[in-house]
Amino acid sequence: MKKILVCGAGGFIGGAMMKRLKSEGHWVRGVDIKEHEYFNCYDVADHFVLGDLRDPVICDEVVTEDIDEIYQFAADMGGAGFVFTGENDADIMHNSAMINLNIAEQCVKKGIKRIFYSSSACMYPEYNQMDPDNPKCSEDSAYPAAPDSEYGWEKLFSERLWFAFARNHGLTVRVARYHNIFGPEGTWDGGREKAPAAFCRKVARCSEGDEIEVWGDGKQTRSFLYIDECIESTRRFMDNENFQGPVNIGSEEMIAINDFAKMAIEISKKDVKIKNIQGQEFQDKYGFPCPIGVKGRNSDNELYRSKMGWDPRQPLLEGMEITYAWIKHQIDTGESKQ
Repeated sequence: MKKILVCGAGGFIGGAMMKRLKSEGHWVRGVDIKEHEYFNCYDVADHFVLGDLRDPVICDEVVTEDIDEIYQFAADMGGAGFVFTGENDADIMHNSAMINLNIAEQCVKKGIKRIFYSSSACMYPEYNQMDPDNPKCSEDSAYPAAPDSEYGWEKLFSERLWFAFARNHGLTVRVARYHNIFGPEGTWDGGREKAPAAFCRKVARCSEGDEIEVWGDGKQTRSFLYIDECIESTRRFMDNENFQGPVNIGSEEMIAINDFAKMAIEISKKDVKIKNIQGQEFQDKYGFPCPIGVKGRNSDNELYRSKMGWDPRQPLLEGMEITYAWIKHQIDTGESKQ
């Protein structure tokens, strides 16, 4: 049994990791600025701290000398509607950087030797992701750096921060670049949700003959990884002794966004149409330019396969069926209580 700290335990991936670690028999402390929306962190964790990791005092409290490993998921983040408008850039960079700086400093002070950091595919350069049919996201394509958002720049900075602390202070660091993780018990409404949850929500709330909005022309491509596969991939990576990353953790099943929206519609068995919205029409409706991100992005898992001897294989449709059913249940249950 190890004593493990999960930072960002009140979030989607952090919460799932906390459950996984407890199921393996580890002692787990969780910390987050918020509690999880869908389960009680105090019941799952051996010790849960409701606190702000931007505060060095909180970091000093939760990073203790008896901790064997840290999983660092805590960040200020969200979907395209949060990351790409430009209105949240300063908060995203300041908040996430402060968290990583504080935790890294405490790791050195307390002698913590093993840390996982969750980076993002958003750190890959925009110039390699302009062709929706052939994006380049291999790990060695990160430089010259040119992320398309401040969120991506902060992730790249924090990767370098953790590797610098590894070199200078003897930390064992594992850095993974996540590609669009989705599934039940994640944010599905309110502006910070990502495409899988947004499409499931929009379709679930539709009546027969309605239409759902898809931002952009719908030709942009992405890949999406189901949460269980993300957690399994991360645990295998963290436990390996010979490879620190950075490495992609994602699916290689790329799909155009319009086709992804159609998948959600087909799962629902409803007659729902797609309305693409962009340009001036979008600007007039929402008051900011249409935030669509890069033209194409797909995980390249060759490095992970070669190092781990395994990679995620669950079809996107399976994960979406589970996610749609869960979000529909949240909507049906919530509306029945109103």
